[in-house]
Amino acid sequence: MGGVHGVCYGMLGDNLPSRADVVQLYKSNNIQAMRIYSPDHAALDALRGSAIALILDVGGVDDVRSLASSASAAAAWVQANVQPYGRDVIIRYIAVGNEVPPADAAGILLPAMRNVRDALVSAGLDGIKVSTAVRMDVFANTFPPSSGAFAQGYMADVARYLASTGAPLLANVYPYFAYRDNPRDISLNYATFRPGTTVRDAGNGLTYTNLFDAMVDAIYAALEKAGAPSVGVVVSETGWPSAGGFGANVENARAHNQGVIDHVRRGTPKRPGVLETYVFAMFNENRKSGEEIERHFGLFNPDKSPVYSITFPN
Repeated sequence: MGGVHGVCYGMLGDNLPSRADVVQLYKSNNIQAMRIYSPDHAALDALRGSAIALILDVGGVDDVRSLASSASAAAAWVQANVQPYGRDVIIRYIAVGNEVPPADAAGILLPAMRNVRDALVSAGLDGIKVSTAVRMDVFANTFPPSSGAFAQGYMADVARYLASTGAPLLANVYPYFAYRDNPRDISLNYATFRPGTTVRDAGNGLTYTNLFDAMVDAIYAALEKAGAPSVGVVVSETGWPSAGGFGANVENARAHNQGVIDHVRRGTPKRPGVLETYVFAMFNENRKSGEEIERHFGLFNPDKSPVYSITFPN
């Protein structure tokens, strides 16, 4: 499949390049896929004919709630945001929600996903897969990987729905946060694809040389336990900040992100093969809220200069 390597295109920054310039920057760096966090029509227009594959997010929790509320709301959303682009933009997945908090997700996630997928099918766009992007807190255990399980009941229902539609689970996988929160037990080398650490999982007999693989295989284990072993995983975000906090510097960011890019062609110990992965993020975004590191995940500065050198293979 084409487009193994993607980069998330966030827009919460001042002085970012035009949408058309951003698409050119993707192409000139051989970045084959993009994720955008809402149906930004200027970005969708800029993607026409670009051959860049896309994860299109529906927006925030309120947008998910609206799509869950009625089939007609979902049909109108698809008509406005997907149908005009269906012919000349490669929309690969629609992410119904990004890290929707469990308290909200239980009631709205599955109805919204169903409504959006039904609307796509009605519009003749059933090649576009519908999923949701989760973060690691939807899993109860992630160490060792074989003990991975969903923490909430609604996620098992989501997993089985994905199995029924042939869609993957989108997952935001950040070794950075795991390392930052537990540097005593997790070595920096293991978190950044540098050599030196080997962890054997007695539960599945597999050996791990990096934390990213271990985290992804915990997701596969959770899907199996939920009765959805056929569901694949797309890593819809991963990244490492280059400034602003513990372990956040250019050397570590480059080691992790280049490590991910070079590694995902091989897949994980549990699922060898290609693992489609999106690095977060294209730009440093100075208007992101939260702690300082949040503003330093970019591969590029707003003036299009690289924050550090990174290479996307053909």
